[in-house]
Amino acid sequence: MKLSEPADCVICDDGTCMMHRPCQMLQIFSLKLDKIHVDGGLVELYGYIAARDGLDLLLNHVINFSRDDPIIVEQGSFINIAGPKRGIELVDTILIEYDMRIKIGKQEKDDLQLIDGVSFMDDRSTRDCRIFTRRISGKCGSVEITASCLNWAVEATVEVLISEVDSSFNLRLGCFTSGLQKEIQIFDGAIGESGGLKRSVVAVRMGTSMDLKLKVGSESSVAAEHCCSFKANQHGSVCQEIKTELALISVKVTWSTLPRGLD
Repeated sequence: MKLSEPADCVICDDGTCMMHRPCQMLQIFSLKLDKIHVDGGLVELYGYIAARDGLDLLLNHVINFSRDDPIIVEQGSFINIAGPKRGIELVDTILIEYDMRIKIGKQEKDDLQLIDGVSFMDDRSTRDCRIFTRRISGKCGSVEITASCLNWAVEATVEVLISEVDSSFNLRLGCFTSGLQKEIQIFDGAIGESGGLKRSVVAVRMGTSMDLKLKVGSESSVAAEHCCSFKANQHGSVCQEIKTELALISVKVTWSTLPRGLD
């Protein structure tokens, strides 16, 4: 959200900014552990998957788990996405870099390499608002990436604050962007006290909206569903509050275009 409140805007009659244009962006919806060539059900995974675009050439992590704090998953299950930290620009060719391993023994040398390498993605092989799935195969299995190219898109940073919590409850928060019927899972777990969830960054096509769906419930009650919608904008922020029987949920969305990339 680097350009959420720039000082050099030039506003047109229709309210859009001429100085900071939307751009073509990549939205990653999910990562799935497609196959593993090891015996047993659950495995411990660590490592990273990251994008490297033309904005600054730095790694923009989608997931990044250390060996000391791996995730536990099984074949066919989804991997919780923690990133990216900012929107991913999809102009010309970008890199998807990865190094993921299966923790086996006490030392790293005993572990198995799941995937390791670089994949290329470009704006000529992807179509606007078409969801696609790419498989990354390695020595000991494969990971599926489901994503979409979004033309004329902006960056939405989603911040969720939970307050007035009297007792623990379960929260599931999903996101739908740009009219696409594919969910981005933001959070799915238990809430025991007031606090904020991790920030999430979503690409949203101008002229469309980002829709959030929340399911709130406890062991003694049926989960209630709540929805809120945010229309895409180039700059600024907007807040909405959802009052439930179990907590007050405040959602803040900050809009920004991506900065210009390297010359």
